[in-house]
Amino acid sequence: MAVYNPSRPPNSGGLGRYPPQTPQAQLRITHADRDAAADRLKDAFADGQLDQDEFEERLNTVMAAKVGADLQPVFGDLRVTGEPAAPESRGAPAAAQPTSDERTWAFGGHVSGYFTLALGPLLVLILKGRTSAFIRRQAMEALNYQITMIAATVLMTVAWILVFPVFIYMFMVLGFVFLPMLGGLAALMGFDWRYPFTWRPVRDDPRSAGS
Repeated sequence: MAVYNPSRPPNSGGLGRYPPQTPQAQLRITHADRDAAADRLKDAFADGQLDQDEFEERLNTVMAAKVGADLQPVFGDLRVTGEPAAPESRGAPAAAQPTSDERTWAFGGHVSGYFTLALGPLLVLILKGRTSAFIRRQAMEALNYQITMIAATVLMTVAWILVFPVFIYMFMVLGFVFLPMLGGLAALMGFDWRYPFTWRPVRDDPRSAGS
């Protein structure tokens, strides 16, 4: 769990530095930390402090960060007007809410499984996974669910004569009718959807975000 240092850097001329609070240097950072850092980079890009290439390069660095020290060089030369207020207590901040575009892409990753099985979520992961931690998590979740369904279908071609596996597979097929749509709707509302009883061979490795 990432812990934020409540001390603030000295303020000079009414200007503070990004980020106002960073995780302690050697502590592992969380998805919430990466989301918050990505949100700050978006603000800096909108303010004109970064051009498109710089923004993408630093965003890849944020997504690949493993400990708090990895985030410090990303914000060292970025400045904002005004000094941010000190946090009331220690602890990880609430993650930035996903944007409408992020929610739409995540929705597409889930419901595309109806028509393309694993291909749709995989394309969403490849195309947008580097730009948003929320999209990446939801695309991987949808991809893992589709892989689970494909694996179960292949196994059923061998084990169809056994009653118990057939019974389980019938419930899985019933779930396939509803779960991707539920996942898509949850993503549209900004929630991190998790499929039940799902094999997850594809896992989130931050080191791959920058490659």
